[in-house]
Amino acid sequence: MIEERMNELKKKLVEYSSLAMDMVDKSVRGLVDSDEERIREVLENDEPRVNNLEIEIDDMCVTIVMKFQPKAIDLRTIIMLLKMNNDLERIGDHAVNISQSALVLLNKPLVKPLIDIPRMAEMVVGMLNNGVKSFVDDDPSLARTVCERDSEVDGLRDQILRELITHMIKDPATIERSLHLWRITQNLERIADLSTNICEEVIYLVQGRVIKHHHENSEPQYVKRKIQ
Repeated sequence: MIEERMNELKKKLVEYSSLAMDMVDKSVRGLVDSDEERIREVLENDEPRVNNLEIEIDDMCVTIVMKFQPKAIDLRTIIMLLKMNNDLERIGDHAVNISQSALVLLNKPLVKPLIDIPRMAEMVVGMLNNGVKSFVDDDPSLARTVCERDSEVDGLRDQILRELITHMIKDPATIERSLHLWRITQNLERIADLSTNICEEVIYLVQGRVIKHHHENSEPQYVKRKIQ
């Protein structure tokens, strides 16, 4: 019985993650395509859905704990689901921030071609997708590839910052628009960080290895899942 409930919970989390990914994609794509309707959909329709799903998943986790009193791997999985639920809610908030800045930038002259930001958005959406997939499939190898991509996102963030600073120095009239582009970049980078958090938890859950804070060589803190 608990297995059925856990599967329902995982399906709900996948639904939640799909919505979060869609929000990020729509917020950036709306800016690139000057599509105000798409951006407003994130703010007016998707954000309430994200908030409702967070509450629903929290309630499902609490119900399972109270009814079945899970132990060992099931309990750790529920704890991780609660953490992921919080991370996804924060990702939704970042997508809202991106949409808000996108609305300000609509129909205004471009500071720079919108090439790097859509590329960055594609990267972070892919990281989130693979992070959730690594959890559903118990795949620490996939999780580790996501963690490794975080530095690529950081590099792209730094490149965008350097370019924006150059534009602001050359033309102070671009400062407001540049700051909104930087806000979008920062929010995308934070989504990448949250996706990495998910993957670090997957590696800990499946292998018992802590890789946070560069603890790559730490000993497993409990035996691996497959021998429990």
